[in-house]
Order: sequence, then C-alpha cells, then structure tokens
Amino acid sequence: MDIMIIDDSKIDLFVSQKIIEKVNSDCNIEIFASGSSAINFLKKSGGKTCQKIFVPDVIFLDINMPEMDGFQFLKEFSKLSNVDKKDIKIHVLSSSTNSQDIKKTQENKYCAGFINKPLTATSLNKVIVRYRPYLKMFDYQADDVNLKRKVKLVE
Repeated sequence: MDIMIIDDSKIDLFVSQKIIEKVNSDCNIEIFASGSSAINFLKKSGGKTCQKIFVPDVIFLDINMPEMDGFQFLKEFSKLSNVDKKDIKIHVLSSSTNSQDIKKTQENKYCAGFINKPLTATSLNKVIVRYRPYLKMFDYQADDVNLKRKVKLVE
C-alpha cells in the first residue's frame, strides 16, 4: 500500500508516519510539508517513466496549511489528468472542529472521510479495511473458534 501524508506540522508528520509504520510496516510512505509540493509530485509521478511510479492508494491531508490549504489541494487534485483519481482515497486528517470544514469535506467527491488528529492505529485500520474490504474477514471476532475448544491441563 502506498500512502501520502500532507501536513505542515513536522510533529504531526512524524507521529502519522510512525503509526503507519507500526500498523503496516510494508507500505511505502511519501511525506509532504505543503499541498503545493504534493501536487507537483503527483503531476510528475503520474507520467510515464522507466522508474517505479509512486501513486498513492491513500492520502492523509491536513486542512489548515499555509500557502495551499487542504481545500485548495483538493481543487488542484481535481484538475490532475495524469493520475487515476478514482483509485486514490483522500482522508482529511485535521484538528479542525469547524463544522463548515467537516461539511466541505463530506461534500467533496474526492474525500473518503474526515479523521481527527492525531492519526491512531484504530483510525488507520478503519481506512485500510475500507480501502481493502476483503480484510474485514480477517478481523478478530468475539466468538473465536479457538476459544470454544476445551483444553485439559496435564499434570
């Protein structure tokens, strides 16, 4: 799984990266401190080249950033023609409690959800399962078959 994190806070970038690495150690992570640098990267990475192309499966996007905020990023993202946008799930990852921000996120066709900062293992797992629905069958269940078996203690 390829994940892109866009946030102007170095602390939030670090925390999100460590959570992702802990939950899913085999994913590729690209980190950007601004929306404009991420858009420029996507413009370049969607083109044809001989190198392995990084196109994220999931983007975690902060809303409140200088230069280009999350909603401006979404506007520029919608203009990209070299990336298959339907395969990229964008989740706004923000500390904003503004109801207008949440409403704008819900109304944006490229946004798959709104997550309150900080990213946690639980919220990340929900994103992964939503992105890969077949993973639900591997969730732990309350009635685990192994718990029903009686074990005799041999002394």
